[in-house]
Amino acid sequence: MVTIRAVNGSSLLRCSSASSSSSPPLSAFRRRLDRFMTLQFRPYSRLLSPFTVLRCELRFFVYGGGGSVRTLSTHSLVDRVMEQLAASTRSKRVRSAIKLTSSRELLEDKLLNRQLQKGMLLEFKKDAERVLLAVTQRPDGKKNWMVYDQNGVSSSIKPHQITYIVPGVENFDHSDISSFVQKAWDNLDHSLLEFAWVELLENNKSVTPEELAEMVFGSADPLESYCAHLLLSKDELYFTVLETRGSRSIYGPRSTAQVEELMRRKLAKETADKELQEFVQILTSARLLPSNNKPPKSSWLVDEKNRQKIESLEAYAIDACKTDEQKRTAGTILKAVGMTKTASSATNLLTDIGYFHVHVNLDVLKLNIRTEHSDEIVAAAEALLSESSDPDEADRKDLTHLKVYAIDVDEADELDDALSSTRLQDGRIKVWIHVADPARYVLPGSIVDKEARSRGTSVFLPTATYPMFPEKLAMGGMSLKQGEACNAVSVSVTLHSDGCIAEYSVCNSIVKPTYMLTYESATELLNLNLEEEIELKILHEAATLRSRWRRQQGAIDTATLEPRVKVVNPEDPEPSINLYVEDQAGPAMRLVSEMMILCGEVIATYGSCNNIPLPYRGQNQLNIDTTAFAHLPEGPVRSAAIVKIMRAAEIDFRKPVRHGILGVPGYVQFTSPIRRYMDLLAHYQVKAVVRGESPPFSAGQLEGIASMHNIQARLVKRLCSSSLRYWIIEFLKRQPKERRYHALVLRFIKDRIASLLITEVGFQAPAWVSEGVQVGDELQVQVEEAHPRDDFLSLKEVGEG
Repeated sequence: MVTIRAVNGSSLLRCSSASSSSSPPLSAFRRRLDRFMTLQFRPYSRLLSPFTVLRCELRFFVYGGGGSVRTLSTHSLVDRVMEQLAASTRSKRVRSAIKLTSSRELLEDKLLNRQLQKGMLLEFKKDAERVLLAVTQRPDGKKNWMVYDQNGVSSSIKPHQITYIVPGVENFDHSDISSFVQKAWDNLDHSLLEFAWVELLENNKSVTPEELAEMVFGSADPLESYCAHLLLSKDELYFTVLETRGSRSIYGPRSTAQVEELMRRKLAKETADKELQEFVQILTSARLLPSNNKPPKSSWLVDEKNRQKIESLEAYAIDACKTDEQKRTAGTILKAVGMTKTASSATNLLTDIGYFHVHVNLDVLKLNIRTEHSDEIVAAAEALLSESSDPDEADRKDLTHLKVYAIDVDEADELDDALSSTRLQDGRIKVWIHVADPARYVLPGSIVDKEARSRGTSVFLPTATYPMFPEKLAMGGMSLKQGEACNAVSVSVTLHSDGCIAEYSVCNSIVKPTYMLTYESATELLNLNLEEEIELKILHEAATLRSRWRRQQGAIDTATLEPRVKVVNPEDPEPSINLYVEDQAGPAMRLVSEMMILCGEVIATYGSCNNIPLPYRGQNQLNIDTTAFAHLPEGPVRSAAIVKIMRAAEIDFRKPVRHGILGVPGYVQFTSPIRRYMDLLAHYQVKAVVRGESPPFSAGQLEGIASMHNIQARLVKRLCSSSLRYWIIEFLKRQPKERRYHALVLRFIKDRIASLLITEVGFQAPAWVSEGVQVGDELQVQVEEAHPRDDFLSLKEVGEG
């Protein structure tokens, strides 16, 4: 093999042959050298980046056989070339005979396929990714041939698998294939294609591998022809396939514009590949760091290119890629780090580098839940706190003399409602339901109102609360606060002795909450039966009357166990999980629930009497025969059976609809206007009438708003449910494997697979139970497996012990 290279390392020409005895004559070099000397000032020269324009003072390294190296000046090289002028003349005659014409007749000749015979050397497509050289052995049927490939494997191939038949080869020894392949690859120099491309483009000619071999190697011998085939078949820049017939292909030079565009793309790809490798290195380094020393999330977003890659991975992790480019980018990165192209792999990678914390809530990202308010909304909310006037100030009733109980969960930040009571001289009970008055600050159609409408509801998760209103407004000006005079809408109700409504009123008020109680502390106060807390006892008595009356009206009790989870420092790998189980049948929860239902009935009645369009909620339970469930124990088991067959609630915006489950003639949700936008709409409507004005919304407008709200509300409900399940399963995962739990059999799903309620955590999960177990029975179970990320919990029944 002889190779000539300029001193700066750029390849000019490389010529080789299968054996030293058939080395190409130097006249081939002379032809190419002459050609380059004539091309240096042509328009195409700006594309000849792999080559170095020859100058008289250049020196060349000539690599000869056996690894010898000689240095030649330009003059000595030319002398060597002139010594073989006769061989040059012969080579020109060969070239003249080929003519590089694109006439149809010659094209047909070029596309003629050779008949396969034993001992021929060919290239074939093994599969979608591998192309191998092989020697033909014998026919296999009418069309197929048995071949022996370079890996020493014998197989049968079909004609369409053959991609090239090496010319001039007969009785090739398959043991020489590997040597032949190695020599071919050693002789490949893709820079030679540019030289051939310039000449062929100038003359508008096509070329076969054999013709290219003659042009660039000075010989169309087997090795040179196969090298030329490899150059052309693998080239993605200078040449394109014009026509293929069987194993024969004709190639044509691409236009200058096409080559320039492909070069631009190639350069862009090389740049992108380099950036990818650098990014992968950064990822690898971050993955190796200890969890407490990972780069902060913000550091991944500083560099624009890295930010795009991280955002592509994040979108891939939550199945939210906006473009195919994002998918390709994420898939390429995952492949580069040795991970499968799946959403879970993307999640794991982002967790490994510290971009996601271990317990990241993917549903918050998937559902595009807004966790922050924009600066514009925050500024508008702050302006309302400092500048807005109270439109109902003159008509507010001062109720600050009443003892007011606000009862809620201990982690509640937004306090919407509170309660008061007294016993009238005639012995009847009068109660007040005081509801926070956000409409004192927010007007329908304002920027803050529109933001609340688009959110629909506050989002309460075990790890965080995302309020419907900006925090300062929701938890500051709007919320009821202990010991402070607060604006409210107060609903007062006087009850008959049987619990039905005797009198009611709705007014704007000022109240001063006396106690902020949790359900647990309120229950303790009730059990203590303190004389100084007689108002709380009266509230409990009123709730009992109301519960009895509603049951008489057909109300159905669906109380059950309700889990509640609060996670401290959720971004820690092992955050603290506080889990509570609320018994909805407990005294304090019954009390609050009855008062909220009472308030909803009063507002529905008030709306009906004043023809106010409101979201009147109803639920038809005419076909529910509660006696069919009398054999089931009261509580969660019976409630689960009833809920299973209950119909969905319906809403009418013009008149009340009977709510059969609650046992009331009409019902409007009114007591959570800071948390639920539909409650706020009811406030807008009712307060306008109280003020002597027309309601701001028609029934049709309310219906349109409600349809959009219901979509958002369902998404939030699904998010809250999945988040709660995640943390309960995480809680169970951390418990000792030998721990036993009490479980109630709620129903059977299939065969012996039952839906169980784990009473210690208020969580439902399926499990296989033994023969003889019935609905309502109590069991003991253990946790076999718990995988919160997969929403998977496996329980097994265990015997008493």
